[in-house]
Amino acid sequence: MAKQLKAPEKVAKLRSKPKTSSPRSSLQLPINFIIVVVSMAVAMWFGYKGYCETRVNTPYDVNKVVIASGLDVPDRYWGTYRSGVYFGLKTRDPYSLVTGLMWYFPRFLRHDGTGFRHWCEQGDQLERYAWLEHDGRTFGVQKIVDSSVTIRTTFVKKPGGYHGGDWTARIAVSSEKKERIGEEISLLFYSAIEEGTKGWIKANLGDYNRLTGIEGNTQGLGSFAINLNLVNSTIEEHSFLATVAPGLNVLKETVLQNLRVATQKGSNEKHVVLAGEQLPLLPEGKKKDPNFIVTQVTGKIPLEIEVSYESGSFGNRVDKLTGDNYDEALEARREAFAKKFEGVFKLKSKGYTDDEVAFAKMAFSNLIGSVGYFYGTSQVQSTYTKGPVPYWKAPLYTAVPSRSFFPRGFLWDEGFHGLLISAWDLEIELDIMSHWFDLMNVEGWIPREMILGQEAVAKVPEEFVTQINTNANPPTFFLTLDFMLQRNEQDLLHNFRLLDKLYPRLQTWFSWYNVTQVGELPSAYRWRGRNDKTTRELNPKTLTSGLDDYPRASHPSVVERHVDLRCWIAFAARVMARIAETLSYPAAKYEETFQYLSDNNLLNKLHWSSNAQAYADYGLHTDKVVLRKLAPPPSRKQQQQQQAANVQPEMQRVVLEDPSLRFVDTTFGYVSLFPFMLQIVEPDSPQLGKILQDLRDPDLLWTKYGLRSLAKTSPLYMKYNTEHDAPYWRGPVWINMNYLTVRAAYHYSNVMGPYQESAKRIYQELRKNLIQNIIMQYRKTGYMWEHYENTEGKGKGSHPFTGWTSLVVLLMAEIY
Repeated sequence: MAKQLKAPEKVAKLRSKPKTSSPRSSLQLPINFIIVVVSMAVAMWFGYKGYCETRVNTPYDVNKVVIASGLDVPDRYWGTYRSGVYFGLKTRDPYSLVTGLMWYFPRFLRHDGTGFRHWCEQGDQLERYAWLEHDGRTFGVQKIVDSSVTIRTTFVKKPGGYHGGDWTARIAVSSEKKERIGEEISLLFYSAIEEGTKGWIKANLGDYNRLTGIEGNTQGLGSFAINLNLVNSTIEEHSFLATVAPGLNVLKETVLQNLRVATQKGSNEKHVVLAGEQLPLLPEGKKKDPNFIVTQVTGKIPLEIEVSYESGSFGNRVDKLTGDNYDEALEARREAFAKKFEGVFKLKSKGYTDDEVAFAKMAFSNLIGSVGYFYGTSQVQSTYTKGPVPYWKAPLYTAVPSRSFFPRGFLWDEGFHGLLISAWDLEIELDIMSHWFDLMNVEGWIPREMILGQEAVAKVPEEFVTQINTNANPPTFFLTLDFMLQRNEQDLLHNFRLLDKLYPRLQTWFSWYNVTQVGELPSAYRWRGRNDKTTRELNPKTLTSGLDDYPRASHPSVVERHVDLRCWIAFAARVMARIAETLSYPAAKYEETFQYLSDNNLLNKLHWSSNAQAYADYGLHTDKVVLRKLAPPPSRKQQQQQQAANVQPEMQRVVLEDPSLRFVDTTFGYVSLFPFMLQIVEPDSPQLGKILQDLRDPDLLWTKYGLRSLAKTSPLYMKYNTEHDAPYWRGPVWINMNYLTVRAAYHYSNVMGPYQESAKRIYQELRKNLIQNIIMQYRKTGYMWEHYENTEGKGKGSHPFTGWTSLVVLLMAEIY
């Protein structure tokens, strides 16, 4: 057995080894070392890759801004938060009980569902629908006109108990046309619980298996009861449906599948009625609990029903919110609303007629009445992910641009919405803004479009669902914050804690823009997201700018400079400095950034075209670009195959002249005005004088209906961007940009300078033109519109569009 070495002897033995070794042993250490280093590098690479992949859907790691939600805000717990339906209420819970209205005229209902109303759809071709009065908290009055029949929906809330109190809704049907009196209409009022809601609902049945009411219990609401009462109505049929709906996005389809024809007892008269209880069986043979209960009332016009929701925790209820009590409560709310509306906007004192004031109430009410509460997961993507990945589950409390076409949250729209909402109710706007900033990821990015929940996703084409984290949107919340600071600084300071919680996110958001959207030159900026490989678009869109198809450089490249984005960053820096000062934080770096970016000499060097005497983008550009049909296939067989498949040759972009680096100065429009609109141009600048001169030129932007988005002299004025994409920001009048222009003209008319009088004249004329046309088109069509045609002023695009078009109220009130 070998003798074990003691420690000193072991050291001696080791020292006595020869200093040289075999070639094999001399390579051993380096190979091991290389393996270790490579392994570490691989591990680090995969770790970094994983880190980059997850950043896009990792929340910003500071305290949430939303400090009160759900029942913590009892007076806004219930609301008309289902933006995309004609009428419906839900709570501000992630998983809520939802209620809603459907209707149809039996003589117009078709087998394919045509004539059945539920979601706000432009294809329904209603004469009009809008909230006429809504305060964002306690009540609302809506008028819907369908085939000359008026459906008036109202609701009133009553606080009490521990779960948001009671509410009652009235649905009254009438018509001014004698031939419609006595006609049948079916009203369907429903309750449903979303997937994930902890709770249940059930139908209470009385004699003849008729529904007498609904009761239920959820985690957020506790126990509750819903009853439907008939008010002065001639009822032909009363039926119900209790079933399991696959999701909130298919409630209408579920109803249509469960309609049947029934003959009324004692007559040959037939009605389309609901099928009663239709519950699938569980594996053990028990019926599955319903998640969707509908009450159908078929009656003759005029018809009125009353739906009352009563909270089980409202124990000491003195008077029910029904009948005369409801009428009195509604009238009191309406009087309070009218008084506050005049106090905020002062339209009567400005000389507006009752009809014009009623229009303004509608414009405002439909905006605040369309505020929705959404919950779900966005779909996002970064350059480090192979495909779309889910964002974290989150709520969003937000206004929407259009109940029919855009019933979801849009980042840049919301900054404009916030101007009007904050003028009315600062707390609501701060709550909306807080929800948006809680959606910021660790990079400082907020998705430009938020599509949360089954109903929201169902309204969006697949190609627009995924949000890309390199893509920005105009940071219009700085407009809202600036507006608040100018108008309500003291009220804002009452919310000091919230503003203080918001500030780190504002810092990170500003930094994200300032880092990710920079251009190649110092103080230059460039919108990301343009497609430099497209063969179909006449001019590659810049969706991220919010101005979509507004013409930019014909060939997207890294050398582009976008004047509107530069102005947005300069404006944001000024607002950040003001907020920092308000909160007693260091403001110097933001003030320095603002001074740097607002330096008119530097601005002019990068963006003033001496040739066109206008501000312009810069990039790789040519105007010689056209759309042409592709050449026919080379072989006769391919041509025959195309004809058999009815495939038409597609128009393709053809470049007739090589692009060059230059100002995009043959294009004049909204982008050219940004140094003016965001008040970057100095009051004594000759550039200001030229802008004001150009503004008033009818061959450029001026019309009797507002400023058109693109000058008539521009090469792409009113040109299609693809074979099927009609001009969008290439001529029509858009109210958000016009509001900024009026606001700027007001500013320059009130500061000393050589162009003060010119700015004043433009302010007065442009404001008048906008207000007159928007009201006139509403009277003609029953709607406010996404944009307006620039030669006759007709409303165009989606409708009703009481998003930023509702800024007309601030124009009327002269609130900037």
